Amino acid sequence: MPSSVAGPDCCGGPGNIDFSKADICIMTRLLGYVDPLDPSFVAAVLAIAFNPLFWNVVARWEHKTRKLSRAFSSPHLACYALGGSILLLNLLRSHCFTQAMLSQPRVESLDNPTAYGLGLVLLGVGVMFVLSSFFALGFTGTFLGDYFGILKEARVTTFPFNILDNPMYWGSTANYLGWAIMHASPTGLLLTAVVALTYVVAVLYEEPFTTEIYRQKASRSHKRS
Repeated sequence: MPSSVAGPDCCGGPGNIDFSKADICIMTRLLGYVDPLDPSFVAAVLAIAFNPLFWNVVARWEHKTRKLSRAFSSPHLACYALGGSILLLNLLRSHCFTQAMLSQPRVESLDNPTAYGLGLVLLGVGVMFVLSSFFALGFTGTFLGDYFGILKEARVTTFPFNILDNPMYWGSTANYLGWAIMHASPTGLLLTAVVALTYVVAVLYEEPFTTEIYRQKASRSHKRS
């Protein structure tokens, strides 16, 4: 496992710090520890990017063709199969994320009990959001059941959805951020930013489509009544 390293002093000595450039300095230091061509780093980026692409493509294909539901003779079984695949892919993503961190240097400024405690808190908050989201939505609600025609009667507004949009995505991001800080890993911090960006794109891609699914449901209900 790589040991901690101090890195270049890009901000000058203690008496010569230009605070207007502090953020740039910090980012320069952190990125200086990351080798983006390292195979484990590339594998982690690919795993992070692939997961939402996979579940969105498969779910939209199912919504359009219903081929998975027919293959499993049930939309619920098809949704469970997709959900199981997503869980396995998420485990692979987490493994790649961890391996990328372990293959590159730690940074001394994060390698202390205070930072470790902060990371642990973030990890706890992230787990809370992920689990509470899962319990509020159920398995099919979590794993794109609406694309399989398994629709909820009304929008979920209980905790944690009453305080945060897409809490499972941001809980997952908090998990990775906490994990990166606990490992004092600039590579983990950079990969966490990739996770967050991927989820932002996923939300922009998913929410209009899901809204349209429920609009069509409401329109059909109105016509029947």
